[in-house]
Amino acid sequence: MLKRRSFLAATTIALGVLLSGCGEEKQEAAAQAQPAEQEKITWKMVTTWPKNFPGLGTGANNLAELITDMSDGRLEVKVYGAGELVGALDVFDAVSRGTAEMGHGAGYYWKGKAPAGQFFAAVPFGLTAQEMNGWIYSGGGLELWAEAYEPFGIIPMPAGNTGVQMGGWFNKEINSIDDLQGLKMRIPGLGGEVLKRAGGTPVLLPGGEIFPALQSGAIDATEWVGPI
Repeated sequence: MLKRRSFLAATTIALGVLLSGCGEEKQEAAAQAQPAEQEKITWKMVTTWPKNFPGLGTGANNLAELITDMSDGRLEVKVYGAGELVGALDVFDAVSRGTAEMGHGAGYYWKGKAPAGQFFAAVPFGLTAQEMNGWIYSGGGLELWAEAYEPFGIIPMPAGNTGVQMGGWFNKEINSIDDLQGLKMRIPGLGGEVLKRAGGTPVLLPGGEIFPALQSGAIDATEWVGPI
């Protein structure tokens, strides 16, 4: 369904599209009911990013446009930013329940529901960009990902990624591991587990809430894919 070379860049942090099983059934039923008339189908894509968020949000928009183009206009995808239809961290549940046919986010956000999803997002000292691509497409990674999400009625697919992330933005200099003690840092997934074991406090926040949290002092630091 998705044209991998158009949106899967050579990077280390994969962004995933979640496809609801009920949406797939709706498309098949529509195709059987109107095979000649090419009935137009509309799907909802909920995302963890604010509407038109630079990079990640616009990536979701580009993906929706690609799908529409590839279906010759028969399948139109409407993109919803975080908070428009569901909350940023409610995307997984929304797709699982069938509230939306698609979701765009990163696997480490669903740690509490599908812990294995973290291995398809940011893994500290993990695979390089091409190694990740090789594992997903040629090493059985995609099959493992699908197996992890199958109990939730979700079909995962790679759908772009962010590139190598910076070490982080901090409100003080970090010169030793002692400086991490008690540090409240927005860092999801396995990276957060590393920080926790080093003495820090990982905080899970969606991208749209990071800057206000830094301003207010709710967090002391963050990892993110670009300038805050």
